[in-house]
Amino acid sequence: MTGLEEGSSAAILRASNYGKVKILVPMLAHVTEIVQTLSMVEQAKQQLRERRSKFDETIAIGGMIEIPAAALALGPFMRRLQFLSIGTNDLIQYLLAIDRTDEAVAHLYDPLHPAVLRLLTQIIHLSRKAEMPVAVCGELAGDPKMTRLLLGMGLRQFSMHPTQLLEVKQQIVMADLAQLATKVTRLLRSDEPERIREQVERL
Repeated sequence: MTGLEEGSSAAILRASNYGKVKILVPMLAHVTEIVQTLSMVEQAKQQLRERRSKFDETIAIGGMIEIPAAALALGPFMRRLQFLSIGTNDLIQYLLAIDRTDEAVAHLYDPLHPAVLRLLTQIIHLSRKAEMPVAVCGELAGDPKMTRLLLGMGLRQFSMHPTQLLEVKQQIVMADLAQLATKVTRLLRSDEPERIREQVERL
């Protein structure tokens, strides 16, 4: 099972009886992986029903969008899952073919690359259009310098380490969403990385 073993899915389901729990499955790229994941979760549910173990029958199952193939083919995800989370660390790395752990090329890892920004905007736009909850996680979500940019793209859910919450929250509270949307739309037309950086700093 992609990123989720059958035994662990049963444990998560049992835990859902004691509080709000969601299942987020990483590294999905193919429809077959989604179908397999949902099938195994259903098998775990049936086993728990047979044992009369309590769990949340409506537990939400979501997918991580961190492989470009998934980002460019969202349809199966939105039709079969209940929410999405964009894993920016891996998505950027795979999109730019950059290994962040390789010092020789790590400097080429660029969250503000035009292709990265346009792909993020596309994912957020399509998800919101389909009324699919979508969040951003990874370094990008917890960077207060990027908060206004993500808000301007239409993002409304951020996932980050608790130590980053206060700074990001301050940026959100002070933001003019309509104004940011206009500025970010204009920013996304640029193909010049340096110009994009300048515009992000002025948001």
